[in-house]
Amino acid sequence: MAAAAAVRVSLLLGLAILLALVDPAYSQTCTSPKFSSNRIYANCSNLPKLGATLHYTYDASNSTLDIAYTATPASGGAWVSWAINPTATGMIGSQALMALKLSNGSVVAKTYNISSYSSIDESKLSFDVWNLAAEASDGSMIIFATIKVPGTSLNQVWQIGGAVDGTSPSIHPLEQDNKESRSKLELVSAGQNGITPTPTPTPTSTPAPSQNDSAAVSFLRRTDLSLISGLALLASSVVIFS
Repeated sequence: MAAAAAVRVSLLLGLAILLALVDPAYSQTCTSPKFSSNRIYANCSNLPKLGATLHYTYDASNSTLDIAYTATPASGGAWVSWAINPTATGMIGSQALMALKLSNGSVVAKTYNISSYSSIDESKLSFDVWNLAAEASDGSMIIFATIKVPGTSLNQVWQIGGAVDGTSPSIHPLEQDNKESRSKLELVSAGQNGITPTPTPTPTSTPAPSQNDSAAVSFLRRTDLSLISGLALLASSVVIFS
């Protein structure tokens, strides 16, 4: 009995150490739903307003960005949008991708040049867009697209809208979150969620780790979560059968 307890304590201690060393990329709060057509993205960001999510993959070799933007329309609404503003940080000047649910129940994707607060014109954007599509799933709407991005530091603006008149979107709600739904998306030297992490100062009095120590930590951080899951399962079995 005492031996089983000792094994249990050792396993749980090992599990705690491994969890502390796992790379933070495994600890993202962003969910990873299964998209249609087996679409897979390298990064995911929970956008800070309106409960929206952006999955994306950036290819630096050809400056393209594959995105899947997911959001739930406002109450009684039927459209959502995600945009890049090449010239400013707000709504005016935004080059928008929009998903609209039409009166017949179908969901379509369109592009809009937001030239003023009173003018939302369906038009080509200032950058190339292809593979544009939209769909609805579990009350949310999803926009898929591939974009030739104008840079690696993007002003992104997103929105959840009201009703749709024909194929034209009506005004979105004017709550504070709707007015603040914008941020910077960094595509180079960024963390997994697209936000550039703040560098940690290097201590001056602490000796640098040895090559062997660095290799050990690197190995542990590369360890797949399956190892941790197995360890937790083993610990559970000890608890059950002890």
